[in-house]
This record gives sequence, C-alpha cells and structure tokens, in this order.
Amino acid sequence: MNLLGTTGVKVSRVALGTMSFGGDADEATAARIWRAARDAGVNLFDTADVYNEGRSEEMLGRLMREDRDQIVVASKAYFPTGNGANDRGASRYHLVRAVEASLRRLATDRIDLYYLHRFDDATGLDETLRGLEDLVRAGKILYPACSNFAAWQVAHALGLQRLHGWAPLVAIQPMYNLVKRQAEVEILPMAQANEVSVFPYSPAGGGLLSGKYAEGAKGRIADNKMYASRYSEPWMHEVAEKFAAFCRNYGWHPMSVAVAWVAAHPGVTAPIIGARSLQQLQASLDSLKIEMTPALWAEIAALSRTPPPATDRLEEQKKA
Repeated sequence: MNLLGTTGVKVSRVALGTMSFGGDADEATAARIWRAARDAGVNLFDTADVYNEGRSEEMLGRLMREDRDQIVVASKAYFPTGNGANDRGASRYHLVRAVEASLRRLATDRIDLYYLHRFDDATGLDETLRGLEDLVRAGKILYPACSNFAAWQVAHALGLQRLHGWAPLVAIQPMYNLVKRQAEVEILPMAQANEVSVFPYSPAGGGLLSGKYAEGAKGRIADNKMYASRYSEPWMHEVAEKFAAFCRNYGWHPMSVAVAWVAAHPGVTAPIIGARSLQQLQASLDSLKIEMTPALWAEIAALSRTPPPATDRLEEQKKA
C-alpha cells in the first residue's frame, strides 16, 4: 500500500479506472472486473461524471455498496454533462451541482478524492478552489485533486490554498507512459517536492504498448479519433514495436511491463489501470509481480525518447 499525499490514507499500488463501465463493459463484465480487482487488493477506484454519460458512476455505485467504507472513490468534473451554458467548467456554480449529481449516481454521502478534470481557462483559479473548499467543509468531498494540469498550475493552486488556509490538492492525475514522458520534466518533480500523490492514467498508451496493434488487433487507437491523434507520431509506434520485442525476450506480457514501468517511478503513487475484460485486467494486475529494478527501468526507458529538460541550459545536464 502507498500513502495518499500526507493524508495518512492508504491506497493500493494500482488503481482501477472504470471508464469502461457502462460502455465497453456491461453490468456483468463490470462486476467481474470489480471482483477481480478487489480480490487483488485494489481499494482505489476512479471514475468521472462524463464517463458513458454517468453510467460509470451509477454502475460503480451499485458495485461498491457493500464495500463502501473499505475503498477510496475518486471522481471528476469539468467537461460538459448537458447542453446548458453552465453544464461544464470549474466554476463554483457548476462544481456544486456536479458533485451533487455524482453523489446521487454513486449512491454515497461523500466522494473521497475529487478531481478537477481539466484546468478551466475561463474561470479564476481562486473561484474554483473556493468552490472545492466549500465542498470539503460541507463534507461532500474529502480531498481535492486535479487532472491534466501543468506543473505551474498545480503549484499556483497550492500557493493559493496555503494563503487562504484551504484544503490543499492532495493528488494529481497526469498522462504518463513510455511514449508520453513529459511528466518527468516538471510534473513529477513538483509533486515529489510538495508531497502530492500522482496517479498516472494511460500507462499502456491507450493500448499502444500492449502489443496488440503489432498483431493487427483493433482497439481505441484504431477506432477512436482522440487516441489516434494522441499516438499518431510514427516514432511512438516504433518504440512500441521495440518494447514488444523486449518483453518477448523476457517472457513478459507488454501490458504488465508497461504498468510496472510507470509504477516504478519514485514520483508515482499508483498507475490507473483500465480494462474491458478480465483478460485485460489480469495483464495489468500482473504488473505487481514484476520486480522493476532501477537498471531494468533505465533499460526500458532507453527504448524511448527522453524529454528535454525544463530549461535550455543543456550544458548543465549530466552526461550519460
């Protein structure tokens, strides 16, 4: 188990993302995935109000009913949930309504970890953070968090919260995997310096690093425009091919190694794994069996591109 920031709350070494619940995973499949995750010791479950138009929260709410006090539930708000002008964003007006709607769908009295799903360029950050503080004081959320924020945005938010004596962000959720390593430059060091937990999503690159595309299988990158754009650069696919060959030499499933590699970064608390089937879930859970030594981590990292440093003083970088 790992700690959630400085809260004292213990969370599992991997978290289960439930974006498939109510979509690719029907009720029966979701129940099997839930049970397998719980049997493996997973106690952190991540959802959002926009996942499958709220069905993910509804399904998770039914599944977690008997285990509610043994698990940590995370949800998010920002993206549009309706056609109204204010059915989106991170204003206090929207966040209060979004939390209340999520509580109804989850059938619970509080959300343990509540993320701003994205930075809101149209709303003052102090307005957003005061909204989270109101929700904390009302007992509707326990701990504020943010997803898809830049390092400076997180640091700015922490500064404002400290200034006003508000409950601080305790966790962030960036994209991070072998071909998406920007988080290594500033996000992960910032989180380590501020004792903020990091729960990266897409540890297998939307399936790119799972090895299935090399075999001609279909998946999100093949049939989803967002993922196709996100992983469109040829070098990423070249890395995926090298990574798959590397894993074959060791006799490991690429999905297991991809998750284990992300989890081994000292700034990472727990990767968020997702699954549309028990088979997919098991490959991710098997990451817990891999001993990712610093040497092995570095060997895998060398298959990909190391992102440039945060400053242009390249002459100060350590020689390899």
